[in-house]
Amino acid sequence: MSVVMEHRYRVLLDRLGATGSFLCAVHCALLPLLIAILPSIGVATWLSEDAEEWFVIFASLVGLFSVVWGYRRHREVRALGLLLPGLAALWFGVLYPPLHASAVLHALVMTLGGTLVALAHLANLRLTHLASAADAG
Repeated sequence: MSVVMEHRYRVLLDRLGATGSFLCAVHCALLPLLIAILPSIGVATWLSEDAEEWFVIFASLVGLFSVVWGYRRHREVRALGLLLPGLAALWFGVLYPPLHASAVLHALVMTLGGTLVALAHLANLRLTHLASAADAG
């Protein structure tokens, strides 16, 4: 694979991961506010634990793959330093049942996790861009 194509795939993967993580964070932040509205407009499946688990699985797979791939290019741990606590918060929010008793606390933990994962992707994009610019210059 050429260096240009590899760079394009990295950028696309980080943008996909950042977008997915941002949507996850928005979902988690708005969930307490929309609990009463969603069933009436027919999108109650967004409230299910299965949907939340799929968000976390998606964020984990895309995040780990793209940030590790980026690390191999730029050799900076900053993106991993954002990604790992973000994923830990997401998995804690999904797997720790007592947290589900408080909708607000659960939403805060999940929003924090999704935001950290999105920031990790943005940091990875920036670091990859800087590494590419240094190689070209």
